[in-house]
Amino acid sequence: MAQFFSIHPDNPQPRLIRQTAAIVRAGGVIVCPTDSCYALGGQLGDKNVMSRIRALRGVDEDHHFTLMCRDFTEISRYAKFDNTEYRLLRACTPGCYTFIFQATREVPRRLLHPRRNTIGMRIPDQAVVQALLAELNEPLLSSTLILPGEALPLNDPLEIRARLEHQVELILDSGACGLEMSTVVDLTGDTPVVVRQGKGSLAPFGMPNG
Repeated sequence: MAQFFSIHPDNPQPRLIRQTAAIVRAGGVIVCPTDSCYALGGQLGDKNVMSRIRALRGVDEDHHFTLMCRDFTEISRYAKFDNTEYRLLRACTPGCYTFIFQATREVPRRLLHPRRNTIGMRIPDQAVVQALLAELNEPLLSSTLILPGEALPLNDPLEIRARLEHQVELILDSGACGLEMSTVVDLTGDTPVVVRQGKGSLAPFGMPNG
C-alpha cells in the first residue's frame, strides 16, 4: 500500500521531503509533481526501479528515460554538450523542457537508449521536486505518468492513488499538476530537433509555437 503525502506545492514540508528521499534511497518508486505534469521517479542506480517504471508505463527498451537534475553542475556530470548547447540550456532552464544528450560514462548503461547511447535530462522549475533533488544530492530517474493505452498523464492525486496504490511506494500530492508534458528537444545533432512540442515554448530555438 502506497504512502500518500499531502505536500505544499510552493513550500514543501522538510520532514516530508526527508521521508520521501529515504523511500527513494530504499528502492521505492514514487509519484511526484513537476512543472509540467506528474511523473514516476526512483533512484538513478537501481535496476529494479527502472524495470518497474518501464512496466508501469508499458514501454520497451527504446523508451528514453529522463534524469531530473537540480542544476547545470549535475547535468554536466551525466551529459555531453558544447558551449552553444550550454547557452541554450541557460536560456531554457529551469523549465518545462527535456533535452536529449549523448550520455557520459556516469549514466548506467541500462538507462541509455540501446542504439544511440543517449539520455533525457531536465531541470524542473517546481519547488517539491527541487527540494527532493537537493535532499537526494543526485538526479532522480523519471518518466511521465502516462499509463498504457492512455493519451494524457494522470493529474488528479486521488485518481493516482486509486489506480497505483499497490504498485508504487509513495504518492506526493501537491494538487492538480497539469496535463501538458514537457517539450522534448534532441541536442545530439548539429541543430536542435523538437521531438515533442509540449508546455515549453519553441521561441528559444527560433521556431514558432504551433
